[in-house]
Amino acid sequence: MKIKDILTSDCLLVEKSSLTKKQLLEKLSHLAGEKTGLDGMVILNALVERERLGTTGIGRGVALPHTRLEGLKKIFCAFMKTKPTDFESVDKKPVDLLFLLLVPENAGADHLKALASLSRLLRNEKATEKLRQADLPKDLYRIILDNDKDE
Repeated sequence: MKIKDILTSDCLLVEKSSLTKKQLLEKLSHLAGEKTGLDGMVILNALVERERLGTTGIGRGVALPHTRLEGLKKIFCAFMKTKPTDFESVDKKPVDLLFLLLVPENAGADHLKALASLSRLLRNEKATEKLRQADLPKDLYRIILDNDKDE
Protein backbone atom coordinates (compact mmCIF):
# COMPACT_ATOMS: atom_id res chain seq x y z
CA MET A 1 0.00 0.00 0.00
CA LYS A 2 1.29 3.43 -0.94
CA ILE A 3 0.84 6.49 1.28
CA LYS A 4 -0.50 8.41 -1.74
CA ASP A 5 -3.46 6.00 -1.71
CA ILE A 6 -4.54 7.10 1.78
CA LEU A 7 -3.18 10.65 2.26
CA THR A 8 -4.53 13.58 0.25
CA SER A 9 -2.94 17.02 0.00
CA ASP A 10 -5.74 18.63 2.03
CA CYS A 11 -5.02 16.46 5.07
CA LEU A 12 -1.75 18.07 6.19
CA LEU A 13 -1.46 20.47 9.10
CA VAL A 14 1.39 22.67 10.25
CA GLU A 15 0.89 23.68 13.87
CA LYS A 16 2.98 26.67 14.99
CA SER A 17 1.61 26.84 18.55
CA SER A 18 2.82 24.80 21.49
CA LEU A 19 0.09 22.28 22.25
CA THR A 20 -0.37 19.31 24.55
CA LYS A 21 -0.68 15.74 23.33
CA LYS A 22 -4.45 15.86 23.80
CA GLN A 23 -4.71 19.16 21.89
CA LEU A 24 -2.78 17.66 18.97
CA LEU A 25 -5.15 14.68 18.94
CA GLU A 26 -8.11 17.10 19.09
CA LYS A 27 -6.87 19.01 16.02
CA LEU A 28 -6.28 15.80 14.08
CA SER A 29 -9.70 14.45 15.15
CA HIS A 30 -11.42 17.64 14.03
CA LEU A 31 -9.76 17.45 10.60
CA ALA A 32 -10.61 13.76 10.32
CA GLY A 33 -14.22 14.48 11.26
CA GLU A 34 -14.50 17.13 8.55
CA LYS A 35 -12.99 14.86 5.89
CA THR A 36 -14.75 11.60 6.80
CA GLY A 37 -18.12 12.91 7.95
CA LEU A 38 -17.72 11.15 11.30
CA ASP A 39 -18.08 12.92 14.65
CA GLY A 40 -14.73 14.43 15.66
CA MET A 41 -15.43 13.66 19.33
CA VAL A 42 -16.00 9.99 18.53
CA ILE A 43 -12.65 9.96 16.71
CA LEU A 44 -10.92 11.75 19.60
CA ASN A 45 -12.37 9.36 22.17
CA ALA A 46 -11.20 6.36 20.12
CA LEU A 47 -7.69 7.82 19.84
CA VAL A 48 -7.51 8.61 23.56
CA GLU A 49 -8.67 5.08 24.34
CA ARG A 50 -5.98 3.69 22.01
CA GLU A 51 -3.32 5.80 23.76
CA ARG A 52 -4.40 4.27 27.09
CA LEU A 53 -3.34 0.87 25.72
CA GLY A 54 0.13 2.21 25.02
CA THR A 55 1.68 5.25 23.47
CA THR A 56 1.74 5.65 19.71
CA GLY A 57 4.84 7.83 20.10
CA ILE A 58 7.22 5.43 18.36
CA GLY A 59 10.45 7.36 18.97
CA ARG A 60 12.79 9.75 17.16
CA GLY A 61 10.21 12.56 17.33
CA VAL A 62 7.51 10.57 15.57
CA ALA A 63 4.00 9.47 16.56
CA LEU A 64 1.52 7.28 14.69
CA PRO A 65 -1.84 7.67 16.46
CA HIS A 66 -4.19 5.10 14.96
CA THR A 67 -7.45 3.34 15.67
CA ARG A 68 -10.28 1.36 14.09
CA LEU A 69 -13.61 3.14 13.70
CA GLU A 70 -17.12 1.88 13.17
CA GLY A 71 -18.80 3.64 10.26
CA LEU A 72 -15.57 4.61 8.50
CA LYS A 73 -15.84 3.68 4.82
CA LYS A 74 -12.14 3.67 3.87
CA ILE A 75 -8.72 4.21 5.41
CA PHE A 76 -8.07 7.82 6.34
CA CYS A 77 -4.66 9.38 6.89
CA ALA A 78 -3.56 12.86 7.98
CA PHE A 79 -0.15 14.35 8.73
CA MET A 80 0.80 17.05 11.20
CA LYS A 81 4.08 18.85 11.78
CA THR A 82 4.18 20.62 15.11
CA LYS A 83 6.45 22.10 17.73
CA PRO A 84 8.12 19.35 19.80
CA THR A 85 5.51 18.02 22.23
CA ASP A 86 5.65 15.50 25.06
CA PHE A 87 3.79 12.51 23.63
CA GLU A 88 4.91 9.96 26.24
CA SER A 89 7.01 8.36 23.50
CA VAL A 90 8.84 5.10 24.01
CA ASP A 91 12.19 6.94 23.87
CA LYS A 92 10.90 9.80 26.08
CA LYS A 93 11.70 12.34 23.34
CA PRO A 94 9.18 14.97 22.21
CA VAL A 95 7.20 14.44 19.01
CA ASP A 96 7.06 16.87 16.10
CA LEU A 97 5.88 14.61 13.25
CA LEU A 98 2.53 12.82 13.49
CA PHE A 99 0.64 10.60 11.09
CA LEU A 100 -2.98 9.91 12.01
CA LEU A 101 -4.33 6.63 10.67
CA LEU A 102 -7.99 5.69 10.93
CA VAL A 103 -9.20 2.39 9.54
CA PRO A 104 -12.61 0.78 9.17
CA GLU A 105 -13.41 -1.90 11.73
CA ASN A 106 -13.20 -4.62 9.09
CA ALA A 107 -9.99 -3.35 7.40
CA GLY A 108 -8.08 -6.54 8.17
CA ALA A 109 -4.59 -6.63 6.68
CA ASP A 110 -4.97 -3.19 5.07
CA HIS A 111 -4.53 -1.67 8.53
CA LEU A 112 -1.15 -3.37 8.90
CA LYS A 113 -0.12 -2.50 5.33
CA ALA A 114 -0.90 1.17 5.93
CA LEU A 115 1.02 1.20 9.22
CA ALA A 116 3.96 -0.50 7.49
CA SER A 117 4.02 2.12 4.72
CA LEU A 118 4.00 4.98 7.22
CA SER A 119 6.62 3.28 9.38
CA ARG A 120 8.91 2.81 6.36
CA LEU A 121 8.74 6.50 5.59
CA LEU A 122 9.29 7.51 9.21
CA ARG A 123 12.33 5.23 9.59
CA ASN A 124 13.95 7.09 6.69
CA GLU A 125 16.10 9.68 8.50
CA LYS A 126 16.67 11.76 5.35
CA ALA A 127 12.91 11.99 4.78
CA THR A 128 12.13 12.94 8.38
CA GLU A 129 14.86 15.58 8.31
CA LYS A 130 13.36 17.06 5.13
CA LEU A 131 9.92 17.05 6.78
CA ARG A 132 11.35 18.90 9.77
CA GLN A 133 12.87 21.55 7.49
CA ALA A 134 9.72 22.18 5.42
CA ASP A 135 7.00 24.55 6.62
CA LEU A 136 4.32 24.50 3.95
CA PRO A 137 1.75 21.71 3.59
CA LYS A 138 2.42 21.47 -0.17
CA ASP A 139 6.15 20.95 0.48
CA LEU A 140 5.44 18.38 3.19
CA TYR A 141 3.12 16.50 0.83
CA ARG A 142 5.74 16.47 -1.93
CA ILE A 143 8.39 15.14 0.48
CA ILE A 144 6.04 12.39 1.67
CA LEU A 145 5.17 11.33 -1.88
CA ASP A 146 8.81 11.51 -3.03
CA ASN A 147 9.76 9.12 -0.22
CA ASP A 148 6.73 6.80 -0.53
CA LYS A 149 8.57 3.60 -1.39
CA ASP A 150 7.44 -0.02 -1.41
CA GLU A 151 9.71 -2.56 0.23
